[in-house]
Amino acid sequence: MEFEDVLARRRMVRNYTSEPVDDATLDRVASAALRAPSAGNSQALAIVVVADETRRRRIAELADEGSYVSAGFDPWISRAPAHIVISVSEKVYRDRYAEPDKLGPDGSQIEWPVPYWWVDAGAALMAVLLAAVDEGLAAGFLGVHSLPELSTLLGLPEHFQPIGVVTVGHPDQDRRSASLDRPKKSADQLVRRESWD
Repeated sequence: MEFEDVLARRRMVRNYTSEPVDDATLDRVASAALRAPSAGNSQALAIVVVADETRRRRIAELADEGSYVSAGFDPWISRAPAHIVISVSEKVYRDRYAEPDKLGPDGSQIEWPVPYWWVDAGAALMAVLLAAVDEGLAAGFLGVHSLPELSTLLGLPEHFQPIGVVTVGHPDQDRRSASLDRPKKSADQLVRRESWD
């Protein structure tokens, strides 16, 4: 698929058919995260692919999918045939930037005005979303703010923080989100050259 087509087709999908996704395809989609930028080549991601139905249902329970379904939506988290959980470690970044080649001339560590572990994790997320589309699949994203037990469920190392769950599968009819009714801003409104003014 042409990259322009991948970008045009990318959207958050919250309903899937029961058709499974084969392991090789899931591996390619998950591995796309590893092509995202990594400040200092820190390589601080932990990616967990969840295809087991019991574990997917447990993630759906942690996310209170029942409330979502009772509001008239489809059970998208439990129905998705796979979840890809992206996690990142601030500690790995800080450790990397304490190495000699990353210290300042005076031997000091850099300040982190921007927490690049979150930036890189967001880039990894987008790579996974685009890779799913490129494979002819659909994907949705669930932030982990409401899933404090997810790290324990997945056995993540102590210093890794999940940023979210990407649901992956073959798309089914989806209830349109009210958010899509907001007018789409044009490139003229959001993109400038040389400076904003």
